[in-house]
Amino acid sequence: MTPRRGHSQTNIFVINDELVAVHTGTMAANACSGWDNSECKGTVHCPPRCPRFIDNEGTAVVIRPPDSDCRNALLEMYDTIDDSTMGLPPEHRDDREQWLDRLLNDGWNLIVTADDEVVGHVAVVPADAADPEFVIFVRPDFQNRKIGTELLKHVIAYADDRDHEELNLNVPKGHRRAITLYEKIGFSVTDIDRPDLKMRLPLEAPLVTTVQRPPAGRD
Repeated sequence: MTPRRGHSQTNIFVINDELVAVHTGTMAANACSGWDNSECKGTVHCPPRCPRFIDNEGTAVVIRPPDSDCRNALLEMYDTIDDSTMGLPPEHRDDREQWLDRLLNDGWNLIVTADDEVVGHVAVVPADAADPEFVIFVRPDFQNRKIGTELLKHVIAYADDRDHEELNLNVPKGHRRAITLYEKIGFSVTDIDRPDLKMRLPLEAPLVTTVQRPPAGRD
């Protein structure tokens, strides 16, 4: 369960082999210091990348695999996205539901939660492919807060952990900001003879090693 805005609630994480209660709402002066994971060296129980992240507006979010009952929360997030990219998410509700069901059933997914709301989502499909494609979305009011960049690092960390060999994506040629971000991470363009660009990222060291480092081991 994720917390409700304005209410006190905690989640339990393993931090340096100790159970720590961590506040999961918007950061404030009296917020639990468990959110400061800068000294955490990780444990064998940790996921491929630390789920805790504080965006550049000071909001604490959790990036994690979705619960089995997250479908409605994801649909609510997609209802807030007015502008489609290459027709995604689909404009009409019925089409959007079918599209989301395919992502949840055929791929593996990660969500971003802030308080009691889903504010980001990535889906990697097909789940059993060596070179799957992925789509990534962040709710409009949470964009430009470094959440998308952090979510992309999670995709790479989890994809390597699941033994994928590479990741692929499509991006409109006019989305220079997104293209620059992907290129900075390490993606390269493999096909330009189409309305959109196809980009590829081999899952190799040192990139995967870098994104899987525990917080205390990062630059």
